[in-house]
Amino acid sequence: MSDERPHLFSPLKIRGVRLKNRIVLAPPCQFSSNDGYVGDWHLVHLGKFAVGGFGIVMTEAAAIEPRGRISLGDIGIWSDEFIPGLKRITDFIRSENAVPAIQIVHAGRKGARRRPWHGDGPLGPEDAVRGEAPYALVGPTAEAISEKHVTPEELTPGEIGRIVGLFADAAVRAEAAGFEVIEIHGGHGYLISSFLSPGINKRTDEYGGDRARRMRFGLEVAAAIREKWPRKPLFFRISSVDGASDGWNIDDSVVFAGELKKRGVDIVDCSSGGMRSSGTNENTHRGPGYQVPFASEVRSRAGIATMAVGLILDGRQADKIVRDGKADLIAIGRQAMYDPFWAHHAAQHIESDPSFRGWDDQSGWWLERRARGLAQVGFRPDGTPEDCELPTALSKSA
Repeated sequence: MSDERPHLFSPLKIRGVRLKNRIVLAPPCQFSSNDGYVGDWHLVHLGKFAVGGFGIVMTEAAAIEPRGRISLGDIGIWSDEFIPGLKRITDFIRSENAVPAIQIVHAGRKGARRRPWHGDGPLGPEDAVRGEAPYALVGPTAEAISEKHVTPEELTPGEIGRIVGLFADAAVRAEAAGFEVIEIHGGHGYLISSFLSPGINKRTDEYGGDRARRMRFGLEVAAAIREKWPRKPLFFRISSVDGASDGWNIDDSVVFAGELKKRGVDIVDCSSGGMRSSGTNENTHRGPGYQVPFASEVRSRAGIATMAVGLILDGRQADKIVRDGKADLIAIGRQAMYDPFWAHHAAQHIESDPSFRGWDDQSGWWLERRARGLAQVGFRPDGTPEDCELPTALSKSA
């Protein structure tokens, strides 16, 4: 680690919040909330990534109002009653020297979805039998995603202003709950994203038409949150391209990122797609690091820090992205579900923590002594032989 360029385990300070490394837990939904409340599952789920060495541990998308939920199993941030449960989680994350973050969302016309293990897709009559009936949705227009989905109500300018206020209220609650970072979800076809996309937003008023008017809602949300969240990092997730031939493209994202920067956004989280279905479902045939070029282009052209996400599989791949200046942060989602200790294992892969000092004391003490014994018989700390070539995602990474 003698190279002076930033690398995966170099600290980063954003608006006074110090990150111990560049690794962020991406926010996969857990569909396990009861009426918006977090419970023991969420504490253990998020807590294990703090123990696992992640620099930022981010919650799943928290809805700013009940009809803004993606599913009825989503966590909420629309009431002060949620603060104590969230505070319990942020206290633990912080105790493990990680930074607690929350992603906030309004699902818009993509709400009222089933939990994946109930078949995904829109809620229907059979779900109502379980007590999970479809609920009212809103969108830029009264056009549903499909004939099986709830038709959303077209938002009036006044109602748009009310929702901007709900985002700002959520920021106040996030502060009270102890979060150090807020990420606004402006991608994947949710409400903000649906306003951005020319393929979805067919309005003819001040919130539709040309790119500047389609960006207005998202920029108003960012400005309103920054006013209520003046001193801490603010992230914004985008679908860098929405996948349609005549839709939102990377040039649009670069312009939008520049405007977000003017309104106080610190990091643009560069995802893609997900406009009509789940982003995960849409992106099943992509290779490692397939979205990294988006983060790189937004970073270089808009002059704003970015976060790369999407099939970033191992430490060497992630480290190279940061060293090459393609992104400032690395978000790990599904790979973290597979390996909650991904950050610690990444440090071992690039030999930045040979003595396990980054681990919790309770585990590092044992692992360091185990590594000594393994080294004496020609094995690495992870149990692989020293003469065995380790697999890597680098050769396939963008």
